[in-house]
Amino acid sequence: MKNSIYKFIFITLTFCTLVTGSTVHAQTPGTGAASGASVTPGTGKITGKALDAQTNETIPFASILIIDRKTKTTVKTGQTDVNGNLVIGGIPDGVFSIKISYVGYQSLSRDSISISKTHQLINLGTIKMKASKGNALNEVNVTAKKAPIQLGIDKKTFAVDQSLVSQGGDASDLLSNVPSVSIDQDGNVSLRGSTGVKVLIDGKPSLIAGGDIASILASIPASSIESVEVITNPSSKYDSEGDSGIINIILKKNSIRGFNGNVSGSAGNRDNYNATAALSYQNNNVNVYGNYSYRYGRRVGGGFNNITYLNPINDLAYADQLTNSISIDKTHNFKFGIDYTLDKKDVISLSAGFNIRDNERNDQLNINEYAPGRVPLEFDDRTNDNNGSGNSHDFNLDYSHKFKKDQELTFNFGYSGGTNNNFQQYNTNIASLNGVPYNDADPLMQTNANDGTNTNYNIQADYNMPLGKLGKLETGYRSQIRLSNSNIVAETFDNPSGAYVQDYQLSNRFKSNDQVHALYVNYSNQIKNFGYQIGFRGEDAKLNTTSTAFDQNGVGTPEPGRVAYNRLYPSIFLTQKFTGDQSLQLSYTRRVNRPRPWDTNPYTDISDPLTWRRGNPNLLPEDVHSYELSYSRFWPKVTLIASAYIRQTNDLIQRIRSTPDSAGIIIIVPENLGKSTNSGFELIAKVDLLKAWNFTANVNGYHSSIGAIDAGTVEGVNFEALEAVSGYSWNANLTNNFTLSRSVTLQLRGDYQSSQVQSQGTQKARYGVDGGAKYDFPGKKASLSFNVRDIFNTRKFGATIQDSNSITDFQRYQKGPMGTITFAYRFGNTSFTKKPKKQEKQDDQKPDEGSF
Repeated sequence: MKNSIYKFIFITLTFCTLVTGSTVHAQTPGTGAASGASVTPGTGKITGKALDAQTNETIPFASILIIDRKTKTTVKTGQTDVNGNLVIGGIPDGVFSIKISYVGYQSLSRDSISISKTHQLINLGTIKMKASKGNALNEVNVTAKKAPIQLGIDKKTFAVDQSLVSQGGDASDLLSNVPSVSIDQDGNVSLRGSTGVKVLIDGKPSLIAGGDIASILASIPASSIESVEVITNPSSKYDSEGDSGIINIILKKNSIRGFNGNVSGSAGNRDNYNATAALSYQNNNVNVYGNYSYRYGRRVGGGFNNITYLNPINDLAYADQLTNSISIDKTHNFKFGIDYTLDKKDVISLSAGFNIRDNERNDQLNINEYAPGRVPLEFDDRTNDNNGSGNSHDFNLDYSHKFKKDQELTFNFGYSGGTNNNFQQYNTNIASLNGVPYNDADPLMQTNANDGTNTNYNIQADYNMPLGKLGKLETGYRSQIRLSNSNIVAETFDNPSGAYVQDYQLSNRFKSNDQVHALYVNYSNQIKNFGYQIGFRGEDAKLNTTSTAFDQNGVGTPEPGRVAYNRLYPSIFLTQKFTGDQSLQLSYTRRVNRPRPWDTNPYTDISDPLTWRRGNPNLLPEDVHSYELSYSRFWPKVTLIASAYIRQTNDLIQRIRSTPDSAGIIIIVPENLGKSTNSGFELIAKVDLLKAWNFTANVNGYHSSIGAIDAGTVEGVNFEALEAVSGYSWNANLTNNFTLSRSVTLQLRGDYQSSQVQSQGTQKARYGVDGGAKYDFPGKKASLSFNVRDIFNTRKFGATIQDSNSITDFQRYQKGPMGTITFAYRFGNTSFTKKPKKQEKQDDQKPDEGSF
């Protein structure tokens, strides 16, 4: 009853807010006027071109507002086109201010732009945008907040520095606030309800914890993140990996001119702490920056895993497992870099990052086994202790050369390496036999030591060439080489000898060499209001693995594995802009979801006593075909993005369950299941409801179907035939922002994920509510914020899995809400700014280089 009330409240709040936002929109004339004011369209026109001030690269899809200086109403809104060109017509006579913004750049404004019968055309010329805040050039005013949503031809960018509810948390807490993205209790990332997301850090894969996404997100403080790019249908320019899309996390770089810095510290309940510090120095030729962050995260969780055996095995009919866990993560992150401008055409950059981490996890398990009628058989107590440590480092060399306007060659060489060491100890005691306490047996004690190394290389070159009226050409090459090596030594305590003896059958050595070499070409052009982009990406992919298993005498048998293929990945984007700042886009891309090296390792993980996991060396890559139709519309107070999509996946990879063995143990292995289809409709709306209240809402409804599969055997694991399944699901989130005064802001967020079908069961619904508040001290250099995540302690992850042999009901959750208080302080100055010049007459002025 309690959960139903929370669900009803959240759905009602989402519906009412969207209806209210629609009402505000309905009161807004189609001319783009705000607050119900009527504006008569005119014949004035404003043109210009937005460029990056440092690289001279064009800035497509930057947002523009034209505001009447007298009434303060918004007369027109728009965006730059794919080549950064700004053209806004239909402007009436009057005096206006113009504001331009884009995520990652300081927002610019210009006052006293006069449109009259004798002066209808205003050419702003080249508009240079700085990739930071705080640099006041000629007639430039910097606003405090970036636009929360920016649209590109193949991606959406979300500014996340205003997310109060994630302050003091990690990257997974922050990603949960991004529309279209959801994170489950284990840190697995979904995009529009589908897994298989490619997560990048600054455009590259991370080696933290061997590339484990959950560990990567847990080790990055939310305060280190500048923005998040969500690419649901990536073009051929991007790596083709990730069947449901790409999430690119952009870390802060600190490129403010002069000497600047900031520090922050967070403290939360249950001993959770964060600290960050950043310094930067920039003049006309050099930008030097450095960041450091420390995270101490302590999470207390629990869960259950209950199995009902439909065909009892040796009188075993039920197995109930209750788990209580404590996990402690300690992480140090360092990032340093220097950008040096050799001349007007050449920029060279060097950067380095370091990550040092330790993890301690303790699981207390109670395992109760029953005969039919719930007659007690055996009750066990088990402890799983895991101590992990590791480090990773990355180095990047970047070089860019400008041949002429908008023609550029960029090059990147990246190297990263890391170690990952884990020591696990399992101790099992028999607490009761047949309902009678039993303490005479010696405990079963096992250890598992896993030492691993990882090395990545990235070589990439990109070339952009404008073709004038014929459009733009982009081409490039990329090689990614990923090497990994792990050695697992398992031991069991021998009571007669009083020493640990190696268990060769649970020991394993695994090596992988994963290489992807790619060439791509993209051609784009815009004919009046119609734009198109056509691209092709050819990839040569190879995954070579060697898994060495041992017999009882310690003799190892290497088993080679190989997945190799060549594929062509086309992409097509068609965009039509309409009047009223609206556009329609149709796109098609081909994608791939490659098996992870570890998923191809036939080694058996026994850390869960009832459910073991094993890899499959015969996995094939998924082949994904994605279609999407998107509509976007901008009003002065409303940003709306609506998308309909269909994604067909061939050779779908799903984790399937075996029939239970003689001890009741179920083994899970990944297997290709044939074909699946996901289709749905998504709505994202950003609404400035009142001056003191705005919200961002995201609703996604979709239908999933998974094909049938015949019974078979995978790596010695028998599984039954699976019938085709299908079902409807939906998810939603709503983020409300309230400005109570110039110093106090509030944020309230709720999310809901309905139940959804899987190949062998149903994932349960989950939902939660977060809240935060922030106070800016006078002068805006310091702030104090407080937030609570999962206020009602409802965010639980679970599923019910059923086949003809067993039914499994499991759930995992964090115990209690997480509250955090954060203090942040910013310092520094901008000593290399130009002195303001006297404003020239509007009719004769053309902006100076580097000003607006």
